[in-house]
Amino acid sequence: MQLLIPVVGTAGGWGLVVVAAAGVAAGLINAVVGSGSLFTFPTLLALGVPSVTANVSNNIGLVPGNVAAAWGYRAELTGQRRRTATLVPASLLGSVVGAALLLVLPARAFSAVVPVLIALSVVLVVLQPRLQAALRRRSAAAADARAADAEVAAPARAAASDGADSAANPRAADAVAPDRPTAPPAAAGPAAVSPLLVAGVFVAGVYGGYFGAAQGVLLIGLLGSLVVETLQRLNGVKNVLALVVNATAAGVFAVFASSRIAWPVVVAIAVGSTVGGLLGARVGRRLPPTVLRVVIACVGIAAIVRLLA
Repeated sequence: MQLLIPVVGTAGGWGLVVVAAAGVAAGLINAVVGSGSLFTFPTLLALGVPSVTANVSNNIGLVPGNVAAAWGYRAELTGQRRRTATLVPASLLGSVVGAALLLVLPARAFSAVVPVLIALSVVLVVLQPRLQAALRRRSAAAADARAADAEVAAPARAAASDGADSAANPRAADAVAPDRPTAPPAAAGPAAVSPLLVAGVFVAGVYGGYFGAAQGVLLIGLLGSLVVETLQRLNGVKNVLALVVNATAAGVFAVFASSRIAWPVVVAIAVGSTVGGLLGARVGRRLPPTVLRVVIACVGIAAIVRLLA
């Protein structure tokens, strides 16, 4: 119970209440954008919890909130099962690597890169409409090219088939061959998952397993730049991937760093983040894309300022 002393001892019985309130804010912002750890992590530090213990306990405590957010966005996941299933292994593996780095490396070794990653994510979110428009044009051009190729190849295939039929059955040569439907062109590329996106999700998983703050901004930036889809539907995928990262890291910490877990803190954050995750799913789904993009950018900038302070 020594890890409970800093929380309760410096702020009385209200310490865990403050932590739970921060958990509500974190769960809400995680469902809408990400960066919820920027509420809970500084709160734990201010209450006297050691930094590594605060990071580990915060990660575990936010998992129920991630579950609530993913469940709240389940409607937006319709038709995205294949895409999500392709990206989940990258998040899982990245999270394992990131959690291992947290346990074996000094915090300063990785923290220098964090502001750069968040800044890049904010830029990607702001540029998302133009990037998606370019992807749509490229995909439409590829689809038109495939359709044109199919139209050119169809007569040759039909003639070859008619010749074979005539040789086998001369009487059939006098008959008018019915039109043969050609196979529709393959689906365009936007639904596919590019290797670049998989690699980016892996890097985001490493970051999320190590620290996690603004992980959602990073994921939304990647998804919005490399997938042609609405922002709300991408937010649903983001919530699932963030859940995978946090849950995987939590498992690593529970097995290999149980002495660094402050379980009262975990429970307080878990309760708060679950409430916040459910509220955030309701609020976030009603936000127009432009408003949601502005919120993401503001949260990302605030994260950079706080990390550099």
